[in-house]
Amino acid sequence: MAPGPDLHGNYQDPKKEVQCHIMPLSLSSKNVWMVVLLSRISWTVGSISCPKECTCQYLTVNCTGKLLEKFPTTIPLDTRQLVLAQNKLSSLPSLELHVLSDLVYLDCSSNTLGKDLDFTFVSMIKLIYLDLSFNNLTQVTFGTFSQLSSLMVLKLSDNPSLVEIEKDSFANNTWLRHLDVSRCSLMFIDTSTIRDLPNLRSLGLGENPWFCNCSFMELCSWLKESGITILDPANVTCYSPVFMHGLKMLEEVQEELYYKCYVHFSNQDYLFFGLVGFGIFSAGTVLAWLMGVCAVIYEYLTASGEDDKQEEETEN
Repeated sequence: MAPGPDLHGNYQDPKKEVQCHIMPLSLSSKNVWMVVLLSRISWTVGSISCPKECTCQYLTVNCTGKLLEKFPTTIPLDTRQLVLAQNKLSSLPSLELHVLSDLVYLDCSSNTLGKDLDFTFVSMIKLIYLDLSFNNLTQVTFGTFSQLSSLMVLKLSDNPSLVEIEKDSFANNTWLRHLDVSRCSLMFIDTSTIRDLPNLRSLGLGENPWFCNCSFMELCSWLKESGITILDPANVTCYSPVFMHGLKMLEEVQEELYYKCYVHFSNQDYLFFGLVGFGIFSAGTVLAWLMGVCAVIYEYLTASGEDDKQEEETEN
């Protein structure tokens, strides 16, 4: 194209115009775009091995609602987000999860996972989000999540068979910010289990059959003082013993347990104990007096008997 005027009559060289559009793109910018392009091409090539039951997009594998009974194979190794919700998985193979070391998001909600998950999530040190809600988990131990040192969100709600979370179960999850154990079958949780999570911001405890004995006072005190957001606080209530049933843990339990677990005396109690003490003292005094009188009478009778005996001997 020959140089010529534009629509406004200004002279313009097409070559210079092309140069003006190209020059602002620096070499570093070109490299960045090249890396992004190559990474997407790499994922596209890797997506050839995408599980046939799932859908794969850039760094994401979604297998929601496919009624899977086994863990899907051929998942791309660089997957960052894996969704396995609403299936029929009863277990998670640690070997297959081990190779997904770049995974940061894992959703296994609404399955039939249960029994022992200890050391299932090995080598997943980048995992930030883990959803195990709506399953059949029975217990949580130190080995269940000990390898997830970067975990920030853990959802364990709606596991009706979950009856125990052992002390120090989250000792290695110090980055944990959100923990939900609502609607399980927990009766007790040691205060140190959640107190030792320095970054915890929200906690779900609702609709569990909590057994509110004297050991619960420490937990209630800590929940009030920590400033942590309690999810659905109206449903965090005691189930047993009978006299505590239905009491709200954050409002009523601490005060009730305080009077049940520690001895307190009113003015009437002190008056009663005073009267009892006075009665005991009086009874003791009277008893001592009677014993003294008996001792004096005994001594008198003994002395009189000896005098009579001596007089009889003298007469003889």
